Order: sequence, then C-alpha cells, then structure tokens
Amino acid sequence: MSAEAELQPERRVRIDALAFGGDYNPDQWSEQTWQEDIRLMREAGVNMVSLPIFSWPQLEPEPGVYDWGWLDRILDLLHENGIKIDLATATATPPSWLLRAHPEMAPWDAEGHRLEFGSRQTYCPSAPAWRENVARMARAMAERYGQHPGLAMWHISNEYGDHVSRCWCPESARHFRRWLKDRYGNLDALNEAWGVNVWGQRYTLWEHIDTPKKAPGPVNPTQLLDFERFSSDALLELFQIEIDVLREVTPDVAVTTNFMSMFRDLDYWDFAAREDVVTDDAYPEPADPTSHIGAALNYGLMRSLKGGRPWLLLESSASATSWRDVNVPKPPGKIRVESLQAVAHGSDAVMFFQWRQARYGQEKFHSSMVGHRGERSRSFRETRALGHELTRLEPVRGTRVRSRVALVVDWDSWWGTSAVESLPSQRLQWDQQARAWHRALYTLGHPVDAVRATGPFDGYDVVLVPNLYITTLPQAEALTAFVAGGGHLVVGPFSGVVDDTEKVHEGGAPGPLRGLLGVEVDEQWPLPDGAAVSIDYVGQRLSVPHWSEWIEAEADAEVRGVYDSGELRGHPAITRRLVGAGSAWYVSAIIEPDGMLPLFRDVLTGAGLPTRDDVDTDVEVLTRADDDTDYTFHLNHGHTPVSFILDRPATDVLTGIRHTERLDLGRYGVAVLASPRADHVPFSRLAPTPQSTDTPIAKEDA
Repeated sequence: MSAEAELQPERRVRIDALAFGGDYNPDQWSEQTWQEDIRLMREAGVNMVSLPIFSWPQLEPEPGVYDWGWLDRILDLLHENGIKIDLATATATPPSWLLRAHPEMAPWDAEGHRLEFGSRQTYCPSAPAWRENVARMARAMAERYGQHPGLAMWHISNEYGDHVSRCWCPESARHFRRWLKDRYGNLDALNEAWGVNVWGQRYTLWEHIDTPKKAPGPVNPTQLLDFERFSSDALLELFQIEIDVLREVTPDVAVTTNFMSMFRDLDYWDFAAREDVVTDDAYPEPADPTSHIGAALNYGLMRSLKGGRPWLLLESSASATSWRDVNVPKPPGKIRVESLQAVAHGSDAVMFFQWRQARYGQEKFHSSMVGHRGERSRSFRETRALGHELTRLEPVRGTRVRSRVALVVDWDSWWGTSAVESLPSQRLQWDQQARAWHRALYTLGHPVDAVRATGPFDGYDVVLVPNLYITTLPQAEALTAFVAGGGHLVVGPFSGVVDDTEKVHEGGAPGPLRGLLGVEVDEQWPLPDGAAVSIDYVGQRLSVPHWSEWIEAEADAEVRGVYDSGELRGHPAITRRLVGAGSAWYVSAIIEPDGMLPLFRDVLTGAGLPTRDDVDTDVEVLTRADDDTDYTFHLNHGHTPVSFILDRPATDVLTGIRHTERLDLGRYGVAVLASPRADHVPFSRLAPTPQSTDTPIAKEDA
C-alpha cells in the first residue's frame, strides 16, 4: 500500500477518541499495584496503553514454553475498565536463551566487535534465527490476542534502529551481497556503479565484497551510500516479516511501529508505506528553550508520511528523561504546551513513556505519568489535568493541518552528506540545513509539511529543497513541473551534484536542475572554520559562516544577492528565475539563521502568502481543519505573556470563551480557536504591545 493511499476503514485504529495514556509495564509490578494503576488511569482519563513491549522473556521463559496468564489477566482488566490496548508483539529485544542458542545473531560494530547481551536490541537485523523467531512470536501473539475486544492496533517491535541500525557481522555481509545482486544484477554493473577504476577497487567475485569497514583511506562513497540504503532496507524487511504474519492472522487490525522523529538511519517514507498509521516518539530537550521549533519539523514529517492524515504521538516524557548527559525536568506547564503542540501538528494522541516510574533498571530515573511519589507526584497532577482537557479537543480528532509550504526530505541526500568522507566540507549536512530553513519558515509563521523530491506537490505554493546532493532525473522533472504550474521553489547549496550512484552530473552542479534554476556551479567554495563572508541581498547584509559557491547565472536568472566580501566578491550568490507564474530560486551559501528571514519573506510574499512581522520564536500558530471548521492553535512556548490580534472572531474550544479581536496567553499558554472554515489559511498577528509580565496567568494556562 502506498504512503498516499487511503486506509481501508477496517484498518483504522480502534479508538473513538483522542488517545491518552502511555507505555505500561505491569510485569514490573504486583497485581495489587495493577488495581491501583487502573484506579489512577480512570481518574486521569487514560484510554489507551502500550504493552508488552519488552516482555518476550516473561511470556516465553523457555523455548516453546509460554506463560500467558499474567498478560491475559491485565488485558482483560484494562478492557473491563474501558482502556484500549496498543498491543506490542514483544519482539523489541531477544530473550537471553535465544541469543545464547544462536550467538551468530548478535550484532557487530564497525570495528568487528560482537555486541553482548545486557541491554536491548541485541540482534543483527539480517540474522535468519532472529527473523524466524520474530515471525514465530508475532504469530503466537496474534493467534492468542488477535480477537481480544480491547485490541486497538498492533505495535511491531519498538524504535527500530535506536541501538542497532547498522550491523557489520558476517551474516550482514552475506545479506549485503544479496541486496547488491538484486540492485545491480551482475558484477560488471556494480563495478560501473561504484566507479571502481578509481584506486583499483574492481571486484571479480561477489564474495570479495564486505560491509564497509575501516580502511587505510577514504572508503568508496557509493559503497558507503549503498550500505546506508541496505541497512535501512534490512530493518524494513524485518518489519515486513511481522506485518505479513499479522495481516494473515488478523487482516482487519491496524499495524504500526513507533518512529523516532527525524531519524537519520531509516528512510521513513518506505516504512510508512508499509504500515496503517504513523506513530512517533518525541523528546524535545527541556533545557533548550527553542526545542519546540525542531519538534515542529519532526511533526511536519510525521503528518506528511501518510499524505497529511493524522498520526499518533506514542511516546513523550512527562518531565525529565534518563538518557541525556544532564536530564533537566520540564517546568510546570511545559508538559501541557508540548503535548498540545503535537496535537496542533496533527497528532490524534498524547502518550507518554511511561505510565508508572520504574524502581529499577536503566530507566528508573526517567519521568513517568505516575512518579515515584505515586498520585502525589507533580507529573501525575499535570498529566491528569491534561487528560481531562483533551476530551474538550474531541472535535479536532481526524482533522488535518493546513499548510501551503513543504520541505523536501530525502534520505539519499541525508546519507550522502553524512556518510561519505571525501566531500568538499563536512560542515554542510542535510539535516542541519533542513532545520535552519525550517526555523526561518517557523519564525515567519508557517507550518511546514514534508514531501519527497518527486512530490506530489499538490496544494503547496512554496517548496523548499535545503539540499538535494543526490538528484535524479525524475526528481528534477517533478520540481520543474511544480514551478511550471505556478509554484515557487527554493533550492539550497550543494544540490544536483551527483546521481544516485554518486557520479558527478555531466557539466557539474546543479546537474538536471540546471535548466530550471538557470545557474551553473563552477566550484564549491567552502570556508575554513572561523572564517566568514557576507552577501548583499537587495541591500541587506547576510552572514555566510561555512559554505559558498562560485556560480554563473544565465541571462534569464535574476541575481538577487551578491557576495560582497571574500574571494567571491562580486559573484552571484542568490538567484531567482521566473517561469510563468512560478519561480525557481537558488541559494548558493549556508546563511546564518537570521539572514534567512528576509530571503524567505520575499519568497512567501512572491507566492502570495502572508508573513509575521514579529520574530518571536516562542509563539506558534497553526490550523487543523475539516470541511466546515478551522481549529487554530495558538501556543506560547515562552515564559512571557503574549497577545494576538485576531483576524476574525472565534471561540476557544478549551475554555468556551469567545474572542473577538484580541487573545491573551500567559506563560506556556494555549488556546484553540474554532471558527467557520475560511478560504485562506488563518493568520494571527502578535499585538504590538504584549501583556505586562505582571498580568496574572489565566487558570486554564497555569
């Protein structure tokens, strides 16, 4: 099923509400505690939990010997109390007896070290023994619980690639060779694709090819890129093994696996195409006052992986995590605004890791809905209040985020700018460039969706391509068609450089984008650390700290920005080529964040889209809508109260208060304003003079 295809109704998540709850580990607690858990869950409004994610050893203590009793009892107890179950297949990590019986399935690192039992995900994704047992356990779970009335959806494995996303063991090498045979067919084609005439790397037998390990010098870049692709595909195959079993036994139950936001190691476009609903684990850094900006891009990807359909926030933290060097708690109110930000960006769930804070193990200091103090813990008080508040947002469930801007997310270019050693500079990496460009659009007031480089681009006025190092002809054709149809495209530096086999395009960058952009790159011109140049952009000076390019512009490409210092002084830096009602921009430099604002303000204005005059990144406004109603979320991620001038009257779904001209929000305040659907995307302005910081915070914002 493609990522764009509509779900069959029978494969939708079986819960008729915004999902609220978290990971539950009843096998860590007495059955007496279970009764207390159920009471507190009902009190907090919990309606779904995820389990038993890491319980394979408890369910099958010996090979072929199952202990289902405890899981039977807790599933029945949850169902009797109206709590739905995101039921894991329990295949997130192997039992010790399985690994000891099959030591060959342990993963190896790039230095050839075998990773030992003692944590989680101690498996090679390619190991036949692991794959066979995963299929067997998934079948056992499906046959026993597939008809359970509390089952909401299947939760396959857990956070694929979190600890082991690449394996260099002998079995991985054999699998890699099979993958290469499928991709290239024969050794001559592989040798051609890998450009083996450089440095005498020609292969004469498939058996000579290994996983890329440390070599005397830089490793073949195409081999490195193919290993990234293979490693993502190896885990995708593992995912598909369980999907096949579950769809055979329970064909009408939705399946998912929980993603990890913008995760480099797995191509989530491919994974999302195989599952029924996208779910995500999100952990913004509480110590970073701007972490909500990065979260907005992560959520933009999640809602876009299935063509804009709602997704589910399956894990988040009630306060501090346990895996950072310094685990800072969330201050009061932060849980609420971060959770409602996810809902604003299209999530139909707010779930936490985990329900009850562990007393032992690696995550005993990770916060939970119910902290070590039980129901007296601050985290329980705040999540309980949030659970009750979510019931007021029921009209939002199933609606979609309204966005006119999309950002191209391309894993090949991400891998190509981060895995390859022999690049002009290691300072230009896909994810850093993408986040910088997104930050500018966020600051100007626009939520950003994600798209493949081949589209579809329907419904978008502006498409951003921060970097497309690896560019294919179909991608160039799709982007050209978008501009020809009146769209506005912005392409960033080091794009159109190589094809999908890492060969430089004939004539150099921007390769197949040359005709669209009207520019040619003569040389990439990275800057040494500590150096900087600047660009004169229509009278404004933009600082360039890491990367510039010597470009030549065609006569029909307008030069909008010129390097005004350094060796490239006087050369074009930013160009725009008009194509009918559309435009194609090329930005040849990494520009410091504030410098992106005047550039993207011009792009948005040219596309007929409004922009915020203020640059308060604590403030976020975006809209979810159905056919009749706009639900516009106003979020204050900061400590200082803010005020908005509204473009139309609207009623706050959370409080029932009707606002006509002005909306005031306190520290970490949120309002969700409902109004009849407008033809344009609603756009609120910050009031010129914010509230005094002495203004009391409204009760609903406390």
